[in-house]
Amino acid sequence: MYKIINRIIRWTGEYKLRLYKGFVYSFFNTIFTALPIMSAAFGLNLILADIRGEKELTPQWIWIMLAFLIFAVLGRFYTAYRRAVLQESITYEMTAKQRIHVGNILKRVPLGFFQKNNVGDLTSAVTNDLSYMEMYGMKMIDTVVNGYISAFTMVFCLCFYSLPLALVSATGIFLSALALNFLGKKSKKNAPIHLKAQENMIGATIEYIHGLPVVKAFGRQGVSIQNIKNAYEESKNINMRIEKQFVPLNCLHLLSLKVASAAIIMLASYFAMKGSMSVPNMVMMVIFSFVIFGHVEAINNATHVLEMIDNTMDKLEAIENEEFIDETGKDIKLSSYDIRFDKVTFSYDQREVLKGMSFTVPQNTTTAIIGSSGSGKTTICNLIARFYNPNSGTIFIGGKDICSTTCESLLKNISMVFQKVYLFHDTILNNIRFGNPNASIDDVVEVSKKACCHDFIMALPNGYDTIIGEGGSSLSGGEKQRISIARAILKDASIADLRTVKRNYYPRFKLPLKKCRKKS
Repeated sequence: MYKIINRIIRWTGEYKLRLYKGFVYSFFNTIFTALPIMSAAFGLNLILADIRGEKELTPQWIWIMLAFLIFAVLGRFYTAYRRAVLQESITYEMTAKQRIHVGNILKRVPLGFFQKNNVGDLTSAVTNDLSYMEMYGMKMIDTVVNGYISAFTMVFCLCFYSLPLALVSATGIFLSALALNFLGKKSKKNAPIHLKAQENMIGATIEYIHGLPVVKAFGRQGVSIQNIKNAYEESKNINMRIEKQFVPLNCLHLLSLKVASAAIIMLASYFAMKGSMSVPNMVMMVIFSFVIFGHVEAINNATHVLEMIDNTMDKLEAIENEEFIDETGKDIKLSSYDIRFDKVTFSYDQREVLKGMSFTVPQNTTTAIIGSSGSGKTTICNLIARFYNPNSGTIFIGGKDICSTTCESLLKNISMVFQKVYLFHDTILNNIRFGNPNASIDDVVEVSKKACCHDFIMALPNGYDTIIGEGGSSLSGGEKQRISIARAILKDASIADLRTVKRNYYPRFKLPLKKCRKKS
């Protein structure tokens, strides 16, 4: 558990100083919390001294005590406020940066990364898991670190009144920490299982939603819903099993603290009866026994959450350590755009798709790549865009080896229309402008006319300002394809990749075709 706390502290990076300042405020917050209890004992001593006639209780002492209490209360709330201001927002700021960082990483990894990793896992890592960090990361720091700071500060205050009682308190905290250590070991085993169940649940839900049209078309609702039911049932069973395993250790943790509290009360009473402790101090110790372990008791809930956070950080580190496809690439400006494959071989895992392929596509020509399904047509396009690196051989554009360039500098020169068109949940105008964010409305209309989509756009209720559904769900397949073509034209790149696009989607394009057949 303590290693995970240290890991979270390291993760805070540039905000670490704010975190440490928060710990200082937490220490003083506990001091201010203990001061009213100690001042109450001091006031009770004054009252008893006045009753016995040893010392007169003057109004001046009452005003001093009142001022002291006000000072302690204000100090407590000020330090709590300062600690919250310094610490509470750290995880929100860090997770926002982490999401952007992960997004930048995913832009630069090979497409094979997305084939190796389940969509549910990646979605969970960036959304659910980081949200978990966002919500609980700093709360766990507060619960554990500030909890122990508060407890040991209270023990420190007890040392000034009774060393034996301070030792009893410290022993209770130590035994509690042992129970929490065993709880942490259990959590370490259970956290990956719990996270996997969550990922399966998210993956099953996404698959069910995406597959609904197919399910309805084939009348297989019963079969489809069974997968999602199984995922939910598995999650329920795992959570219940984890809770049952935690109950004995949770009870042992709380028992250690409660026994220590009872021991403080009994020893304080015994010392008061013997006369080695005054009655006011005994009352103070009784009050301390109820508040001293309050923050430590909550740590049991933090143990499992911390293990979940640890697994989340493992997943994020795995993504961060993924090798970039263009790690050694440089920003290169192309002066010509002919494409040449030189003995290129490529495989998807063990399945070889291209073997020793060589061909040249001259600049200012149109080339059609034809072949049967699975022959490698899409693979060739993906290799040109450097979504993958070839296993062997070299691909040149403008005489430059594309493996020596960064993906960003390469893709600036390529406009792409994919087989499976994706449009964003935004206006049609912004979807077309995605190819060139600075384009004017006149430019957008011009390319829309070239792509034969202007007429149907103008027939929509709000024209170019019409909001389309996620993925372009409110448009037909042909309409989405034409908007995608308009977007590619607007980018005005030197190399156009139209993938598998039907001729009737762009009837005004009358370009010569040069056939390029795959070598056997």
